[in-house]
Amino acid sequence: MMSVASFVMSAGMIAGSVLLYTRIPSLTELYISELKLELTQLITDMVPGQIDEVMPELPTSTGPAVPFKLP
Repeated sequence: MMSVASFVMSAGMIAGSVLLYTRIPSLTELYISELKLELTQLITDMVPGQIDEVMPELPTSTGPAVPFKLP
């Protein structure tokens, strides 16, 4: 009876290990894609505000043309 229980436990461990080993790439890919999406949204929300803070005011009028002298 103990040998049957031992066999069932060993088979269960092997089946669980194989199942987990075959699922790890898809789980990792899913996690990475969700992380990329979240980071993209976060950066998209942050960048316009930071650009507006750093950009100088554009002039509303311009001065006269710069003279061009030939040598």
